[in-house]
Amino acid sequence: MDKIIEKRWIAAFIVTAAVCVTGLFWEHASVSVSERFNSTDTIVPADVAWLLTASCLVLLMTPGLSFFYGGMVGKKNVISTMLKSFICLGVISMLWVAVGFSLSFGDPIGITINGTYYGIIGNPSDFAFFDYVDEHPHSAMASTIPFILFALFQMKFAVITPAIITGALAERIRFISFLLFICLFSLVIYAPLCHMVWHPSGLLGAYFGVKDFAGGTVVHMSAGFAAIAGVLVLGKRKNAEYIPTNIPFVLLGTGMLWFGWFGFNAGSALAANHTSAMAFATTTIASAAAMLTWAFFDRLNGRKVSALGCCIGAVVGLVAITPAAGFVSIPKSMFFGFSAAIVSNVMVHWKALKRIDDTLDVFACHGVGGIMGMILTAIFAEGENASLLHGGWGVFGHHMTALVLVAAFSFFGAMLLYKSTNLFIPLRVSEESEQMGLDMSQHNESLG
Repeated sequence: MDKIIEKRWIAAFIVTAAVCVTGLFWEHASVSVSERFNSTDTIVPADVAWLLTASCLVLLMTPGLSFFYGGMVGKKNVISTMLKSFICLGVISMLWVAVGFSLSFGDPIGITINGTYYGIIGNPSDFAFFDYVDEHPHSAMASTIPFILFALFQMKFAVITPAIITGALAERIRFISFLLFICLFSLVIYAPLCHMVWHPSGLLGAYFGVKDFAGGTVVHMSAGFAAIAGVLVLGKRKNAEYIPTNIPFVLLGTGMLWFGWFGFNAGSALAANHTSAMAFATTTIASAAAMLTWAFFDRLNGRKVSALGCCIGAVVGLVAITPAAGFVSIPKSMFFGFSAAIVSNVMVHWKALKRIDDTLDVFACHGVGGIMGMILTAIFAEGENASLLHGGWGVFGHHMTALVLVAAFSFFGAMLLYKSTNLFIPLRVSEESEQMGLDMSQHNESLG
């Protein structure tokens, strides 16, 4: 088995080298001002400044997530858990440049419905190795900032999505298997969802009218359902009882996530404008409401108010408001945080989920938080034909149909990818390695 694993690492190195070297020989096409691209004269400096800042904030969320998860696992698995989040900054960034951005935002490949063409996935060669991605703004996508800035901002979303999944699989998944899975997940699940929701001609956004301001559907629902699929494939840990190693890590990670989430949500306005300001406000208020609700709901159920609970509650509020951040008022954002915290809290303590061993309750927080966010957005989002209250039952029905489709696609698609990965190399570490802890068995490092 060790020799087989070594061959996989050689293959991983060769693929990385091929991607890096290919860029030298890739014949890049020059951008000309046309219907597709605007002149650089249309760039708004304030928008550029804000999106540069927002991109930095979203990047910070992935290290924040690593601290958030790392503090919650047992002492023998802190480094391995944190690294699985952190490594996404390298793996997914490379993949995004090579083909991920094309699959997500390239020219639509899809179906025709009632005479209109809707995209399911982007053309993989359209922006391969960032062809046509330079300082010129794209006329249909972020027309006031350079297209390269839009691509880099979206890259940070692609990075954190598979990182979210790691919390469910902590303490038992083999590192190289995880790397293969996140590549497949990004190409097969994330990219199509991103295209269908956020591309101007995407099936879910343009046909179903799905409102997802900053990734409740694309990021959190996809990661949540992929997480639960992974738990079912991997099985339970040999020792599911553990004590969180470092609660201050969790507090630090939560602070970094909350801070970075302003870029995640407010940055998704793609401009320094009133929508960005409102998204900034609804983001922090929803999180505040969820944190308090979680803490008080724990106490009402006979549990102590804990730092861990407050942190989880705050993150659930951030997840829930994400799809609606730019579409609702401040009072409604409070209700988003309040209701999502209660539902996620109940799910975290649901015995059925405990039995299947979702290590860090990823589905109960991100999956359920994303579902709650999508449902509440479908009810309360403001604007013409945006929700149940502003468009009627037909609009709401389209959202619920899309919710079911996204859930099924993410869950069964991820299940297939886990099983496919397992054919190449076992997903799960040996019982001996699990007992030793993944820090030493996978990385030969420890907290000391």
